[in-house]
Amino acid sequence: MASVSTAPPRPEPLWRPAHRLNRSGIPDKYLPWLLYPNSLTERLIAQCRKNFRVQLLDQRLARPMRNEAMALKIRFGTRAMVRQVQLLCGDTPWVYARTVIPARTLAGKFRRFRQLGARSLGAVLFADPSMERGEVEITCLTPADELYYRVTRDSRDKPEQVWGRRSLFLLGGKPLLVCEFFLPAIADF
Repeated sequence: MASVSTAPPRPEPLWRPAHRLNRSGIPDKYLPWLLYPNSLTERLIAQCRKNFRVQLLDQRLARPMRNEAMALKIRFGTRAMVRQVQLLCGDTPWVYARTVIPARTLAGKFRRFRQLGARSLGAVLFADPSMERGEVEITCLTPADELYYRVTRDSRDKPEQVWGRRSLFLLGGKPLLVCEFFLPAIADF
């Protein structure tokens, strides 16, 4: 009889730089999505055609996870805007995205991020000539991760693993962190 783990879920994912990752452990169907260097939004629109849409799940001032605060170089416990969306093809979720935007980034011309609603953040990011993208980091969520349950909440069949990536973006020198988790339906395309 197999024993059931009673350990609490890991509160935060472990992120690894893409260039130091053992790619042989990543399923082939996810690797092109994880390492895609351009706008994910544009690629999803091209794949999904006219059925692409963004569904806002939540957007509020909240405390980022410790690893998010470290990546953004803000003090842990400082509140930031946390935006969670699903990127869908028709009614099928393909990507769960979580964006963390510090208060200092939400000032001036970037205060428009407070009002994105169901519009794509990627379209705004990649249209900004001041945009700089940091290194891509990769993670793999399992049911042992707390975030796994948020990412898969609308999935009928819960996958054993959910692969994700994140990048720190700078707009006019101001940071924001974008995390994208690829749901199983995306691998069908």
